[in-house]
Amino acid sequence: MDAARALAVFGMLTVHLGAGSLGLAALAGEDAAEAFHGLTRGRSSALFAFLAGLSLALMTGRTVPLRGWELRRPIARILVRALVLALLGGVLDQLGAPVAVILTYYAGFFLLALPMLSLGAPVLAGIAAAVALLGPQLSYLLRSGMGDDGIREGSIGGVTDLLLTGYYPAATFMAFVAAGMAVGRLDLRSARVRLGLAGTGAGLAALGYGGSWLLLHPLGGLDRIGTDLAGSTDPAMAGPMRTWAEQQLGDMHGQVPVDSPSWLLIASPHSGTTFEAVGAVGSSLLVLTFCLVAAERARAVMYPLAAAGAMALTVYAGHILVMASEGMSHLDTAPFRWEAFVGTALVLCTLWRLLLGRGPLEWGLGRLADAGASLVPDQEPPAVPRR
Repeated sequence: MDAARALAVFGMLTVHLGAGSLGLAALAGEDAAEAFHGLTRGRSSALFAFLAGLSLALMTGRTVPLRGWELRRPIARILVRALVLALLGGVLDQLGAPVAVILTYYAGFFLLALPMLSLGAPVLAGIAAAVALLGPQLSYLLRSGMGDDGIREGSIGGVTDLLLTGYYPAATFMAFVAAGMAVGRLDLRSARVRLGLAGTGAGLAALGYGGSWLLLHPLGGLDRIGTDLAGSTDPAMAGPMRTWAEQQLGDMHGQVPVDSPSWLLIASPHSGTTFEAVGAVGSSLLVLTFCLVAAERARAVMYPLAAAGAMALTVYAGHILVMASEGMSHLDTAPFRWEAFVGTALVLCTLWRLLLGRGPLEWGLGRLADAGASLVPDQEPPAVPRR
């Protein structure tokens, strides 16, 4: 799980630093760098949210969810974590780095997940499916009525951004969190479970991304977008508008525009559609399954990656601090900058974990969460007899 979290964070670094930061451009050409950048965009943040759900399941009973009084201390820990992450996200956002900071959204996801902590895997999987199927459509309808202009002054501006209009809206991202919680309720040591997760992941990825491609291209979804954008007053513009729409597919920022319902057929990164949600859950399952197997069969090789994942919060906050202090942007052309970030993180996290244990931010967050949990009695007080 730590290794998977490291892949999620390093994927987000790819997006934040930009394709121009990849040494792959110098070694294999710009097309290869753009392809790698596109592979990580959207899927990395989805994997991060998926692993948040998995962590919540592990914190609240693993395969047998806690209930009643047993759940109070874990809830206290989660509430403290949410508060600290929200504050840290706000601080990082104020540094001015050109990054859509996910931590405040992450805190909101924790709060939204509280009612689901005592649920089992089948119900959680059903919730994930319901959010993926209904959330994007409901978001489209609500945003159509709101007249959302898509302009963002910061990473998050309030509850509306958290739920609908932000970079990581809960209308889509809670599908990843609920799916991660469902997986966390399974016996992940079981070979049969892992095989099932891999098969499900491959099927969902094919359904999400392949289904979107089929509807957009052979079945004319992009043509419909072009027609809707051109309108009835100038049908001749349908062709140019279709071309423009196709160019915009990779430039979404949390949700699709509200000028054509056919935008809901795309599966582009950060489009917030059902097809993206289904495909991203599938890719998350594949990454997790790979890491579960690799961490057992090549433990020494995977150790640096797991060390970085165990300090994901420190790595994430640290790279934003460096980007802000050095004035870095995803528009920079700086080959091998990404490799320098990742290599430094792997070396420092490995040494830190071997010598000192938990990462600095993880240690502080853990201490605060434990302090919050200690305020809750560890046993239910005895009932007072009635007189």
